[in-house]
Amino acid sequence: MSLPAWMQDWRVGRPWATNFALCGLGFGLLLLARQFVSENDHFTIGFSGVSGWSTTLFFAAVLVILTQPVDRWTFWIIVGFAVASRLVTLCAEPFSSSDMYRYVWDGVVQHVGINPYRYVPGDATLAWLRKPNQDVFDNINRRDYARTIYPPVAQMVFFATTWISPTVTMMKLAMVGFETLACGAMIALLRMMGKPREQVLLYAWCPLLVWEVAGAGHVDAVVIAFVALALLFRAKRNDWLTGLFLGLAVMTKFYPVVLFPALYRRGDWKMPAMVAGVIAVGYAAYSSVGMMVFGFLGGYTEEEGMATGARYFLLQWIQSFRGLHGFSTQMYFAACALVFGALMLWAWRRATVEGAVRAGEVPVFLKVASALGMALMLLFSPHYPWYVIWLIPFLALAPSLPVATYLMAFFYLFTTDLADPGPKMFLLNRILYGSVVVALVVHLALLKWPVHRWLHPEYGASTETGTVA
Repeated sequence: MSLPAWMQDWRVGRPWATNFALCGLGFGLLLLARQFVSENDHFTIGFSGVSGWSTTLFFAAVLVILTQPVDRWTFWIIVGFAVASRLVTLCAEPFSSSDMYRYVWDGVVQHVGINPYRYVPGDATLAWLRKPNQDVFDNINRRDYARTIYPPVAQMVFFATTWISPTVTMMKLAMVGFETLACGAMIALLRMMGKPREQVLLYAWCPLLVWEVAGAGHVDAVVIAFVALALLFRAKRNDWLTGLFLGLAVMTKFYPVVLFPALYRRGDWKMPAMVAGVIAVGYAAYSSVGMMVFGFLGGYTEEEGMATGARYFLLQWIQSFRGLHGFSTQMYFAACALVFGALMLWAWRRATVEGAVRAGEVPVFLKVASALGMALMLLFSPHYPWYVIWLIPFLALAPSLPVATYLMAFFYLFTTDLADPGPKMFLLNRILYGSVVVALVVHLALLKWPVHRWLHPEYGASTETGTVA
């Protein structure tokens, strides 16, 4: 007795079912975004409850979009819920971080002709600016001893945004605008790779972005936009624009500089020249303060334990083994240099000689760039969720279980009681890094035994013709 047809081809999905599932998952993520705002005022299920359920629904949505067929309505469902989730958090007061108040202050200071690197916000010279911007000034962290740390391009963004309106809501709206720019670049690159534009869901629905960009307005959204554009123009083999946008990303926050080996094409001088030019022009624009143009960078490295090694989980983990207590910070830096040296050599041999992007393939330079970014974060051990959001475009363009695990485990764990410097955070990082190792093992196993393709809707059609997708 043969099985009914609906049981024989259950793996062959249908677009209407995809859309129905995404509507349910999107509505759930929207409610959780609203709950995140509510948790700022009173405890209901806790931030860890919101982040945990958000992570679960996000992974479910990713599974749907990567394995099920879509139609012309799917993309607009993705866009609709992405916009709605950001609108829910856009007008709420920032809670998890007060960095945005410094952004607004730096913009206000520039509008009266003062170099933002010259004074700390609490300096008496700027006292006359406090009253018209009292709400902003009162919420600035480190206002009495720290000059601004943000590089020149970030300062230009602050200037342009506060020219429209010197408010936190306007600053958050600007950051969401840069997200829109990033999504446009990612969709264009997905099309070049022959991938469905709906894959941008991996970026647009990521709850970590809703919290840290629309919710807290972090300037990392600007980095994401410039990195996405640099990746797009690297795919187009436009060296001038690749260098321009990589330079702009580096001058917004320094860490995208690690992508240079992945985006460089052997024999090209235009991209390096443009990166160097953007850096030179950026610092020249604010050079009236001399060496103070580097702001609070030195003080921040001391506060965060970067110089002493107190913040690096892998260093602490190595030192926890018997006989390795004397493994110094300098030795750790040397080991990091060796790791990045090997990665750069790998990038030189692979990405720099790659040809044009071909449909159906993930470009080698994109894989290399993702590996470099991931390596930096693992070695750097950031303590703040917004530091890792610049990896999310790589997740959307080249889905990876280890990268997804790292991002979403980071998101969840840093809303728990373990997010407390000291022994608790060491345990948090053990869980985080352990999860990434497990994900990497599973990823490698699936490459060798791709049983997951059985879930793909094309499997049924391909097996009917005697092939396996």
